[in-house]
Amino acid sequence: MITNIFTKSFNTIRQSILSPTVLSRTYAKAPATAALGGKKKKLGKLGPVVEKKEIPIETDANKLVNYVCGSNILKTGQDIKLKPDSEYPDWLWSLNVDRIIPVEEMDPNTKQYWRRLRKQGLRRNNQLNRLKKF
Repeated sequence: MITNIFTKSFNTIRQSILSPTVLSRTYAKAPATAALGGKKKKLGKLGPVVEKKEIPIETDANKLVNYVCGSNILKTGQDIKLKPDSEYPDWLWSLNVDRIIPVEEMDPNTKQYWRRLRKQGLRRNNQLNRLKKF
């Protein structure tokens, strides 16, 4: 009697494992390529391939000297006109734009020094962990 119950339960488990259930997806549809740009686009692995826009480069020297090119993000309007140097704050001209200051040259009493030191330590530990074999 016990073996009979055992075989019945074993058979039901075996049938549920061996007989695949057919599931159909109803939550996802094929991407509509015609709706995006009017043209049919080539489908890649991740969907339609979007062509990159060509951004025009300003070559007019007068405009490059007098305006902040690319500052206008609206369809209408103009770029921002540059002001004389005297109208900008003094700290703007003392910013370091040449290179990153090494940790050895930084003052250890500043927050930036300790942040940079911590960041370098984290990078070093991550690289050492990457080299370890399992």
